[in-house]
Amino acid sequence: MVMMGEIWSHLGSAMATFMFIYAMVKQFFPYNLQGYLEKYFQKLVSFVYPYVEITFDEFSGERMKRSEVYSAIKSYLSGKSSASAKRLKADSMKDSQSRKLYSNNPSDNWYGYKRSKWSNVAFEHPASFDTLAMDSNLKEEIMNDLIKFSNGKDYYARIGKAWKRGYLLYGPPGTGKSTMIAAMANLLDYDVYDLELTAVKDNTELRRLLIDTSNKSIVVIEDIDCSLDLTGQREKKEEKDTNDEKMNPMEKKAKEEEKKDSKVTLSGLLNCIDGLWSACGGERIIVFTTNYVDKLDPALIRRGRMDKHIEMSYCCFDAFKDVAENLMPKSDYDKEETCFNRLIEALKAAKEEAIKKAEEEARAKAEKEENEKQQSIKEEKDKEQSAKQDKDDETSAKEVKENGVAAKQVQENGVIH
Repeated sequence: MVMMGEIWSHLGSAMATFMFIYAMVKQFFPYNLQGYLEKYFQKLVSFVYPYVEITFDEFSGERMKRSEVYSAIKSYLSGKSSASAKRLKADSMKDSQSRKLYSNNPSDNWYGYKRSKWSNVAFEHPASFDTLAMDSNLKEEIMNDLIKFSNGKDYYARIGKAWKRGYLLYGPPGTGKSTMIAAMANLLDYDVYDLELTAVKDNTELRRLLIDTSNKSIVVIEDIDCSLDLTGQREKKEEKDTNDEKMNPMEKKAKEEEKKDSKVTLSGLLNCIDGLWSACGGERIIVFTTNYVDKLDPALIRRGRMDKHIEMSYCCFDAFKDVAENLMPKSDYDKEETCFNRLIEALKAAKEEAIKKAEEEARAKAEKEENEKQQSIKEEKDKEQSAKQDKDDETSAKEVKENGVAAKQVQENGVIH
């Protein structure tokens, strides 16, 4: 017990001596000499503590852009591994970072410990261009365009244009627009940022979100015609005032709440995707999807912003052939002829059902038109009858008035028959 006390006493004296010497060196030794002393002191300490501490800042460029090195290290050193592992080994490997699917967080969750503008999960969508059911020529054209873009860094620098490209995917629901985006990401090995505009309060937040996206990424705004009222912002003030007057108080309040929740404007969105801020970063693809392309403002989808317009329509013969031959699950029990006959029967049944539905709709439409016609005729007759009755009442009133005037004149003249 006494020896332990002596050890602690000697250790305390040694620490005090070391701190005294360190203070004297810092205060009285020249700066250049201090550098040499620290260099050799680090070599001496390395024999006992062979570790090096390297700091990577989360943000660079005045805290406006997240460091890609920081994001890669954060993905590698997850919370579980850094908490439980006693020793970690890192190797520098190209394309070792797994791809992510990002979604923007509300601005209330941007600041604070371990908070960020984007939350992510691993992107594991299996779609590829080999599994896409579409025209083979169009598929090859899209693939060539994407590969040409990813290899076009020198081309975009030479022509003085930001290294980005816009794609507009439009067509009926269920035609594979989201699957096309996944196939594009898998082909180019890009991350995907799913931008939800309704969660963005104003243009400043939108700009910060887009600046925080990484290179080699696809920024997606799905169903842009439904995300915000971006198509009606060019209407005249008189029309707006007229519409506001026609609204009932509940509709007007709901519209005001919608404006209060998100103040992203069409101009702000255009500036972010095609203005000065669009050059902050490179190798980015911007994708808009919509079911109704006619509802979008022409300035939003013009060539130069959305460089390539891709119509995702229903299957043509070649696409359906690919689905039938390659993508549909094959049965181990039924023969090809049986499956083919079953398909023919299903198509016939679907055709008959469609014809029956069309006939019912036509019959219902005819009945509705006939009822409207009868109602219109009845209303016309009632109107004529009402007008005739009003005319008769007016004539009767006029006669009564004339008779009353004549009787009054006779009475005043004292003529009595």
